[in-house]
Amino acid sequence: MFNLNFPPISTKLSASQLAMNPLLSLTGFVKKYPSGFTLAIDRLELKAGIHLIQGENGSGKSTFLKALAGIHDSEGEISLDGISLRRDPLAFRMKIGYAEAEPVFPEFLNLDDLVQVVAKAKKSPTGQVDLLKETFGVAHFSQFPVGSYSSGMLKKTALVLAFLGNPSLVILDEPFTTIDAASQEVLADLISQKAKSGTSFLLTSHQSNPLDHIAIDSRLVMGNGSLHPHV
Repeated sequence: MFNLNFPPISTKLSASQLAMNPLLSLTGFVKKYPSGFTLAIDRLELKAGIHLIQGENGSGKSTFLKALAGIHDSEGEISLDGISLRRDPLAFRMKIGYAEAEPVFPEFLNLDDLVQVVAKAKKSPTGQVDLLKETFGVAHFSQFPVGSYSSGMLKKTALVLAFLGNPSLVILDEPFTTIDAASQEVLADLISQKAKSGTSFLLTSHQSNPLDHIAIDSRLVMGNGSLHPHV
């Protein structure tokens, strides 16, 4: 675990309270899958930093991350910076950035369309969109329809959207898949840079090379229907 030094954005908690409280807190979390499999986490607290969830394919990592992002329903309590997903879902989602492992978007839209909607909803600061488009090298295809995108272009689109606004926590599910080595390095550098300025990350990845360039604060392992510290 590690100390939280996070500037309050839209919260009633003081800076000193935030420093003592966990960034992300789960209590009585239960997610039941259509297959009958159940993921249960009695209690989990993560302080600010970069966290990695590891586990075999099919262990439930992606669905768990979607529940944390407020996309999938679950039982129990999830809070971020003291804001409850159940009691204040809009404020909670404002503080979350999320990119799924295999992103899917309406094929008739383009990246610029998607960015315009998300940037407005997330109150993206002036200049952020252009900077992210330049960082990920997406400007040359941002006006093309999504239906023409390669898997790498889709992943970069999802990554741009995940960083929009001023999220306290960015959740990235297998962010290094389908993008080239140079883009992997750019992403690893951006994660490290944002972490130093106060943004926290929750990652999954089966690729070790990009992770070698990121200072991981904690590692968790998902298996047998639960989440455990890596030992």
